[in-house]
This record gives sequence, C-alpha cells and structure tokens, in this order.
Amino acid sequence: MSSLVLGFQEIEKTQLLLVGGKGLNLGEISKIEGIHVPEGFCVTTVGYQQAVEQNETYQSLLNRLTMLKVDDRDQIGEISRKIRQIIMEAEIPSDVVKAVTHELSRFGEEHAYAVRSSATAEDLPHASFAGQQDTYLNIIGVDAILQHISKCWASLFTDRAVIYRMQNGFDHRQVYLSVIVQRMVFPQASGILFTADPMTSNRKLLSIDASFGLGEALVSGLVSADGYKVREREIVDKRIATKALAIYGRKEGGTETKQIDPDQQKNQTLTDQQILQLARIGKQIEAYFGSPQDIEWCLAHDTFYIVQSRPITTLYPIPEADDQENHVYLSVGHQQMMTDPIKPLGLSFYLLVTAAPMRKAGGRLFVDVAPRMATSVGREALLNTMASDPLIKGALMTIIERDFIKLLPNDHTSPIRNRSNTDMPAHFENDPTIVSDLMKLSQTSIEELKQNIQAKSGSDLLDFILEDIQELKKILFNPRSTSVFMAAMNASAWINEKMNEWLGEKNAADTLSQSVPNNITSEMGLALLDVADVIRPYPEVVDYLQHAKEENFLDELPKFEGGQETQDAIFAYLGEYGMRCAGEIDITRTRWSEKPMTLVPLILGNIKNFEPRESHRKFEQGRKEALEKEQELIDRLKQLPDGEQKAKETKRMIDLIRKFIGYREYPKYGYVSRYFVYKQALLKEAERLVQAGVIHNKEDIYYLTFEELLEVVRTHKLDDQIISKRKDEYKIYDRLTPPRVITSDGEIIVGEYKRENLPADAIAGLPVSSGVVEGRARVILNMEEAALEDGDILVTSFTDPGWTPLFVSLKGLVTEVGGLMTHGAVIAREYGLPAVVGVEGATKRIKDGQRIRVNGTDGYIEILK
Repeated sequence: MSSLVLGFQEIEKTQLLLVGGKGLNLGEISKIEGIHVPEGFCVTTVGYQQAVEQNETYQSLLNRLTMLKVDDRDQIGEISRKIRQIIMEAEIPSDVVKAVTHELSRFGEEHAYAVRSSATAEDLPHASFAGQQDTYLNIIGVDAILQHISKCWASLFTDRAVIYRMQNGFDHRQVYLSVIVQRMVFPQASGILFTADPMTSNRKLLSIDASFGLGEALVSGLVSADGYKVREREIVDKRIATKALAIYGRKEGGTETKQIDPDQQKNQTLTDQQILQLARIGKQIEAYFGSPQDIEWCLAHDTFYIVQSRPITTLYPIPEADDQENHVYLSVGHQQMMTDPIKPLGLSFYLLVTAAPMRKAGGRLFVDVAPRMATSVGREALLNTMASDPLIKGALMTIIERDFIKLLPNDHTSPIRNRSNTDMPAHFENDPTIVSDLMKLSQTSIEELKQNIQAKSGSDLLDFILEDIQELKKILFNPRSTSVFMAAMNASAWINEKMNEWLGEKNAADTLSQSVPNNITSEMGLALLDVADVIRPYPEVVDYLQHAKEENFLDELPKFEGGQETQDAIFAYLGEYGMRCAGEIDITRTRWSEKPMTLVPLILGNIKNFEPRESHRKFEQGRKEALEKEQELIDRLKQLPDGEQKAKETKRMIDLIRKFIGYREYPKYGYVSRYFVYKQALLKEAERLVQAGVIHNKEDIYYLTFEELLEVVRTHKLDDQIISKRKDEYKIYDRLTPPRVITSDGEIIVGEYKRENLPADAIAGLPVSSGVVEGRARVILNMEEAALEDGDILVTSFTDPGWTPLFVSLKGLVTEVGGLMTHGAVIAREYGLPAVVGVEGATKRIKDGQRIRVNGTDGYIEILK
C-alpha cells in the first residue's frame, strides 16, 4: 500500500519523484519543531502513472504533443483538451481507491479536505512553476475527493502548464503529478509571507500580505491585501488595504465569496503581535531550508498553519564575503557592456587581469566598494567616477544617505581638488605619433606571443599564459595609454560644459566626435561594408550565401564566379577582426573566426541595404559634419566677450577629441586579440584531454576555473559531476537579471533619472549621442538573430564592440545598460546615431516592430501610435 499514499511525516527528502515539489516541502515543514501543518497525505505519482500507462490513446496524443512548438497554440489547446478528457474519464486504479479510502477513514471522512496538485517539476530551487496546476478547497466525502484527484491529474495538461513546460525545456513524459489531500482549515485570515522582500531582494526585510478568509482570494487577485514589513523583529511598514470581499468555505462543501461589513473593511487583518509571531515562524522555516522562502499561511483559532513553503527563485544571489560587515557591490557587467553570465574559465581570466576587489555572484562579477565608501575622499572619487551612470550614482547616494557604510572614525582626509586632466604636457598633445606608437607596441607584443606560444603544451602552456598575462596588464594599464584617452574624454566633458554655458549648445562633443581617425571598432563596422562591396557584383555567391548553413561554407566558395575574391575578403576581415564577438570579455564566447557564419547575415544585409562605397560616404559625411560643427562653434564664440581666447581654448579641446578619442577603443582590442591567442592554445590542450578520455568535449574546459584546469592538465583527473553541475548553474544564472548595485543584505538599490518636463509616456534613459530619430524598433537579444532593414532602431540589453557591424544599418540605438563612455555610446557618436542607454527594462517595454522616437539629446524614448 505504502508507495501509493504517504503521510506527510513519512515523506523522505529523496522522494521528489513520488510526491512532487509541494508535497516534498510539506513533508519537510511538518517535521520542524513547533510549526503547525494541517494533517494529510500525498497520493503519490505511482497512482497517476498506473491510471494512464495502459491507455494507448493517451500515449499517442502525448507523442503528438511532444512534436509541437510553443507557437502551435491551436494544436496545443486541442490535444491538451483531449488528454484532460481521457484522464478525467479513466477509472482510478482500484488499489489507489482502496489506499485513499483507508487514509480518509483514519483522518475522518466526514471532514472537509483541500485537494491540491503537486507536480514533480514545481517549487524547484530554480523554477517555481507556481500555480501551474489546480487546487480544490473544502471537498467533502470519499467520492468527491476521488473525483477531484482525477481533476488534479488532468490539470497537468492545462494549456498554461503545457506551454510553461515547453518554454522551460521540460519533457511532458517526464513530469508526473502527486495529489495532496489535506484537512481543511477555515481561517479567519490568510496570506503569503516572503522571508526576503520580493521588491528590493533585501534578505533582512520580511514581507507579509494578509487578508480575511481563505488565501485563494489573495492569490487570484480578487482582493487587495494588507502589506506589512518586518526588519529585525520590528514592524517597519504597514499598508492597510480596504478589504471589500473574502472567500469562505461553505458548510456543504465548496467556497463562496462574501462582502465584508463596511465598518470592518479598514481593519488591520493581523494584530501587531500576530505579525511579529508570523515573522518568527518565517525566519524559523527559512533557517531550516537554508534559503529565503515564499510561504503560504493561514490563521485559525489563534494558531498559524503553514500550507506551503517554496524557495524564492527570483532573488539575485549575494556576492560572497568572508565577514559580517556591510558591503556594497557594483556590477562589472554594466560597465563592461556585457550583463550575461560568464562561464567559470571566463571569470577566472577576467580576475587574473584586474586588480580591483572582485566578488562573484550569479555567474557575474561585482566590485566591493565598501572600503572606498568608508572615507570622504573615497566617496567623492567614487561618485565622480560614476557620474556618467546616474542609475549607479543615484543608488550610491541612497546608500550614503542611509549611512549603510559608516565613515572611519578617524576620517579627517581633505577632499580632492579638481584638477583638469586636460592640462597635459604640450609635447604630448602635439606628438602625432603617440597613438600609432601605442598601437604598434601592442601589435608587436601579440606577434611575439603568437610565436612563443606555439611550442608550449601541458602545464607549461598554462604557466606560460600566466606569465604573459603580466605583459597584457602592463600594456592595458600603461599610464601613457590611459592618459591619451582620458585627455580626450576630459576634453569632451569640457566642451559639453563650456558650449552649454557659453552658447546654450547641448552635447556639442557628440557631433565633434564623428568619424575620428584610429578607432579600431568603428573601422570594423565600415570594413564589413567593404566586404559587401566585393561580393555584391556576384549573384551566384550572394545566392550561395543566402542558403549557406554548414560551418565550412567558406571552403565551397571558390567553386563560384567571384567566390575566390569573396573568400579572400572574408579571410582578410577575420584576420583583422576575427577575435571579436558579442560578449567578448568572456574568453569562452565563440569568436567570429571560430564561427564566420555569424557575419553572413550582416554582410547580406549590407549588400541589400546599401550602394557601393557606402563606408567611404558614411565616414566622409560624419567628418564633414564634425568640421562644420567645429567651424560654427568657433565663429559663434568669436562674437562673445573675450571671444578670441574662448575660441582658442575650444579649438585646442576639439583637437584633443579628434586626435585621441578614437584610441579609446584600442586597449580592449589588444586585450581581446591576446585572449584569442590564449584560447586557441587552450582548445588544442582540451583536444588532448578529450583524446585521453578526461573530458567529453573540448568546450567542457569552459566550466573549470584556470586553477582547476591547470590541475586537470597536470593530473589528467577530473570528477565528471563538476562539469554537469556547473552547466546547470550556468543555465540558472542565465535566467537572472543582474543588478547595477546590490548590498550585503541582498538589497538591490536603484537610482533614477531625475528629470522634469519629459513628455507624458516617455521612457527615460541616459542621452549619450545627440539627435532625434523615428523608426521601427527591432528588439534583438542575440546578435545572430538580427535581420535589420536600413533605418531600423536597435533595442537590446547591451552592446559591446562585437555588435558594431550592425550599427552601420541603424538609425538609432536604445540599450538597457551603458554610460556616456561605454563602447556603444562612443561608436554611436562616431557614426552620428542618436542613442539613449541605461533604459531600465527597454527590451520588455518596447515591442519589436513598434514605431518609436528616440531623443538622444534629452535622453528619452516615445512609443508612437
């Protein structure tokens, strides 16, 4: 009998596949000292399997369902309905009937019960699947309970549950349903308790929703609930809602909705004492499970009953710290324009290069700025650095206002004097070779690396890479290199400030930065237009590329007229830029040289959207606009009091911008070029590990840290579990949205754009490239899916240099992350594209295909009707 039904107390931690997520958690909670759970039992998944396994129609419908895609809504609906009907009509196996009847006779079959679904893919640590299946309340009598067990089984195939499984990659055949039969509690009040605040993610703030009657009213959105917040055993916030309705159980079974007396509608659902008692229970359950919980509770006869607890799956993990102090963490991804998770090997490479105090969380890196916030000098410097990202700066201001990080007791440091970094030695400014010298230095060093790495293998190779990273750091943090682009960035800031003050001209530096020399990233976009020019005259090649699928498509090219020229042009492009890709700061990302197919849709787009010599025209047009702007500003300045002096200073600053801002992109190009040399050598090493049977695929090394990889190469030993566990973690991290700023309490703090007089429905962001433009929004999250028409506006989460080839077709740019000096902004200005970055939730608020207006001067987007 026992495997068909299990009492809550009998459920073991390992029995997820028998009792489902909800059943498993109820079994656990009922074992916690002093926590009340209404008594009951689970009808295990064995019963469900017995009911359906012999039914051939069910099996064949299930096969048809497995073949469908999420878009086949009509067929999904039809097949799901037939499956539900089969399950409802199927006879419940007689030993299941016997087992349920026996359990009910022990508990008392005259009582009312709740009959609740518990799927095996539900309330899991990383996918809550909450509310996908059905629950029935206040069911009385054996026959009625058995009938509702069938209804629960059938609810495994509601359209909603089927589509959810498809979206999350769960196999319908591998998901089973257990049914919980639980003594009904008729509560005076019920609700939900989050042991961490779901709005801010603060792990120290409990959040309680409470309303009268049964919790169904609250969950289904029928009533407004009271909201209470508790921090460290103290009620810190209460919102009392007007509660007009409540759902109550009826004597004869079922439920009904009742009006609440007008004079009671404003009453506080729980007393203060009850709120604090419930918070203690929540903390106890959280401690038992070891993670923040989402708990359903009800209050009857002055006793709190817990009817469900599941992990809160939406919280961003807190970066690890080795002490109990307060910390503040800033996202590196928001500054590096890459907010996707990074694989372990990618993380450890990044950590080898940086000197900042880094912490990992959710597959991403964060800098701990608490030490800098403990002195007034540090604070001021930090706020100055973050001035180009108001959302981060605003969050830091909030943290300072709350005194979350205390100043050191002996902090008498004097504030920093603002010295203008544009005061640089004249010989430096007038040295035309400084940029080309720095670029040569980097190139030579990479050529040497390519020579020297050839002969290395095994642990020698990894030691060699570690040494070479010192060389990379020398080049990357070379003070001459930094001072070159800092000079240009400071000159831009000076121009924007002074032109606004003297001439009322906003963001003048944007136009002045168009088509500057030596910008390796913008040249990359223009060079792909030149590749299109080579291919355009050859219709056979164009046709071949439109249907090219396999990765060795390049080898086939010489068969066609123009194919050799095409192959040469693509190889030449890859020789210069093949080490780049989207998300390139993660060494494990696939480079264009590894998958040239990525560039084909972009090349075809260029052939279709442009005439020959477009790259030349684009560059010249930008240069002309910049020079005209310069002339116009100088002429207007000369009219002013002290005009000659103002014009002279301005001319000097414009020269600094035009000479040096292009170099801003180069250090990263050098960095990524070096990465690719390391990567190719490591993949050869991985090939040897595959042959030796140590790993299954070369790419498995991406899931090891550098230190672990060194160990594996040395010993040829690796625990198989590590790779699969890391792959699963990466999938979970991929679903998370990283915060810009998170504290050691897990609280996500968000700054905001403080701007009045924006149009009514405008979506605010940070203006980084002037101009106003209207066009079709293309919401694209993966560069490889970009099918752009000339004049589209790109809306995406982030753009790093790997996205640049798309920019040539665009009219405007909107991203969710970014600042004034991040790559996307620099390139947008240089191509003269109006751009707004740092737009919270842009890819969800703007729909693909909508017409939008982007105002890159004032920093907002409007959706046009």
